[in-house]
Amino acid sequence: MKLGILFSIVALLTVSTTWAELPGATTAAVRQALSSGKPTVIDLGARTCIPCKKMAPILESLSGEYRGKASILFIDVHEDQAAAQKFRVQMIPTQIFFNTQGKEVKRHIGYMDKSEILKELKVAGLK
Repeated sequence: MKLGILFSIVALLTVSTTWAELPGATTAAVRQALSSGKPTVIDLGARTCIPCKKMAPILESLSGEYRGKASILFIDVHEDQAAAQKFRVQMIPTQIFFNTQGKEVKRHIGYMDKSEILKELKVAGLK
C-alpha cells in the first residue's frame, strides 16, 4: 500500500515537472531584462519542439532559483516570428546569453542541461 502511494506521488511530480514552462516573454520583458543589470538567458524555441520541451522544466527551475539575480526568458518562435528574426534564430532551441550590460556574450544551438546554462550565466556575470 505504501509503495503504491509513493509511486503515485513520484508519478504526479514527474508529470507536473514535465509540463512546467515559462510564459512567453514579450518584447517589453526582453527590453527590461536586458537593461536590468542582471545576466540574462533567452531560450528561443517552440512548445512543440522535443528538446525545447525537455528544457522547459530546467528553465522554470532556474527562473525560480535565481529570481532577482538573473533573467531567464523563453520565446516561442512560432508565436513571435519577429523575435526569431530579430535574434537571427536559424535552429531551435537557441539560447542567447547576455551579460549585465545587456550585450550578447554566448549563443548555443540545441539542448542545454541545467549545469551548462548555469555555467554560462556565471560567465555572463551571475553572482
